[in-house]
Parts: sequence; C-alpha cells; structure tokens
Amino acid sequence: MSPDGPGRPAVLVFDVNETLSDMTSMGRRFQEVGAPAGLATTWFAGVLRDGFALTAVGVNESFATIAAQALRVVLDAHPLDRVVEDAVRHIMDGFADLPVHADVPEAIAALRAGGIRLVTLSNGSGAVAEALFDRAGVRGHFEALLSVEDAALWKPAAAAYAHALERCDAHPMDAMLVAVHPWDIDGAGRAGLATAWVNRAGGPYPAHFRAPDLEVRSLTELADRL
Repeated sequence: MSPDGPGRPAVLVFDVNETLSDMTSMGRRFQEVGAPAGLATTWFAGVLRDGFALTAVGVNESFATIAAQALRVVLDAHPLDRVVEDAVRHIMDGFADLPVHADVPEAIAALRAGGIRLVTLSNGSGAVAEALFDRAGVRGHFEALLSVEDAALWKPAAAAYAHALERCDAHPMDAMLVAVHPWDIDGAGRAGLATAWVNRAGGPYPAHFRAPDLEVRSLTELADRL
C-alpha cells in the first residue's frame, strides 16, 4: 500500500444503510407514534446486534424481520398513540422515504464517470436500495444492487463479501468496500478487500478493528482521492 492509500480499485462495493442513505428522518417516525426520537438510534443498533448474533451461529434472517421484531420490543416500554402493530408499520414504512446523503449523487456520478464499477452490498433488502437510488436519480450508475438476502450470512461474515465478489467476477485485491461502519470495514478487510471508511462525523476509529486503507470525510473526498 502506498503512503497515500491503496491503488485505484476496479470495483467499489458500497454499504447502503447510513453510508448512502440518510437515516436521520427515522427519528421523526418514532416521534409520530409517541416514542422519543432518540429511540431510533437505539433500535437500529439493536437490529444490527441481533443480526450479528444470528450470523455468529450461522443463521441468515432477513433485515425486515429482525427490524420489525426489535421494534415490538423497544416500543413496548412507551405509551404510544396507536396499537403496536400500526406503530411498527409506520416506522418500517420510513425506509421507503429515506433520502441519500447530500454528497451521494455528485460523487457517485463522478466515480462512475471515472470508469470504476459500482455495486452495493447491504444487510438490508435490495428492493429498498433500488427505490432509494431511483428517488435520488443514481440507480443507473450502479451495476448491481446486492443484498445478503442472497448470501449465506450477513456482513461482516466473510461469506457476504465473497458473494459480492462472485457476483462481480472480481478478485478481492481489485475491490474496495466503502462504509461508515467500522465493523463493516473490519469484515471486508479480513476478507481481503481494500477499504474506505467514510467518517462523516469526524470521530476516532475503534482500535480493536482492522484500520481502513483510506479514511475520507465524504464521498466527494473519496471521488477526489480515487
């Protein structure tokens, strides 16, 4: 690896939730059913925790199933303005309205114009990613929208990244995972991919994970660096 980071990849593999989609509006969905907005962060962290726990024992459950059941658990302690199932449905419907981060459209267009193949690999549904990118007008820049629903296990299991590489007919050394989540960076690095951490918040990287090959503050900076 050069002092400036890894070489230019042939394929960029993007995480979707929080990396490309801006999930801050989910807090409003919680407020609209009578729960605190901050519960959205706790809930999403719990969804990931439960997905990882099932992955650790070799089970691949769908993101939507885990997310909905986790909502039933976290909402139970709050006086809602509707029955729980209606609240769960209202919050889950929020995924259909999410925008992309402001830096996504221009940066994605620039990366594709530069000749880099672009795909996604999400622990969520491919259909959610499809609708997200259609709304943002960037769907045409992506070669494929991949989901662990079609893989053996969730990220950060090696099988998830292997699924993406197989679908792209790419060698790990030719691919780079782009994500805001250090756990995703660590998993991809252990699977042999180069990694780019999008550190929008400007915080420190957890030392217990493998360090990213490249750290950027935005996708715009990533496009400039590559």
